[in-house]
This record gives sequence, structure tokens and C-alpha cells, in this order.
Amino acid sequence: MSANTRMSMAVHVLAWIAFDRRGTDKEIATSQRIATSVNTNPVVIRRCLGELRAAGLVESTRGRGGGWELTRGAASITLLDVYLAVGGEEIFAMPAAPPDAECYVGYGIQPVLSRVYAEASRALCASLKGTTIADVLRDAVAEYETGLRG
Repeated sequence: MSANTRMSMAVHVLAWIAFDRRGTDKEIATSQRIATSVNTNPVVIRRCLGELRAAGLVESTRGRGGGWELTRGAASITLLDVYLAVGGEEIFAMPAAPPDAECYVGYGIQPVLSRVYAEASRALCASLKGTTIADVLRDAVAEYETGLRG
């Protein structure tokens, strides 16, 4: 099994847009420019931006100085907003085939795991709600600057 990278990509895209749009001499924030930072194909970035636009987190404008922009400040976009924008998928899932109901463990495993997984999901959402795109951008820039000094 591989982990879903859509959340990480969406956070990267939003942090990049926040960083790029903070200057006064703005180039157009295109999917090509964003793709260079993420190190992926612009088509993948456009799909991601489509999800973020549908969730109301980004918008695009045409013409001089246009491109992609956040719809609100980076400090008001939480990672929970991003998680929900990219589908808010379940962290864990039950197997497709039901367990043996005649087995002591098989009989009760799904209700027990459902409760555990629900609590894990609540904890994840609470954690994501406490971190913003501005927090991620600040820490990413600090990591970069530390790397330059190191």
C-alpha cells in the first residue's frame, strides 16, 4: 500500500502560492511555475488546483499579473480545510471481506476498530485545524534558511 500524496501536494501548492504572491513584482502564478517547485507535471498541478478551487481556497485570474491566488489569507486556511478539499479520505478502512462471525476475534473486531479509527480521525482533524498554510510556509522558509547556513 502506498500513502496518498494529494494532501501533501495541495499544502505545497497553497504554501507556494502564498509565498509567490507576497511580493510586489509578481510573475503570473501558472501551473508550470508551481509544478517546478513540486517537481511534477503541470497537469497534476492543474488537477490539484481544480480541487482547491472547488473548495473555495484558490481562484485564478487572467491577464497581466493574473494567475492563481488564495481566496483568503494564508493564516486563515487550515490544514483541515485542505484535507477536506482533497477528499478528507478515511485514514483506515475495513477489509472488503467480512471477518468470520463465528470467531471470537472476528465477531467483534470491526466495531472495536471502528471506534478506534473514529477517535484517530477526530484527533487528526483537531491537529490539522490547529495548523495554517502560513504556519507551514513560515516553517518551510525557516528550514530552507537553516539549510543554507548548515
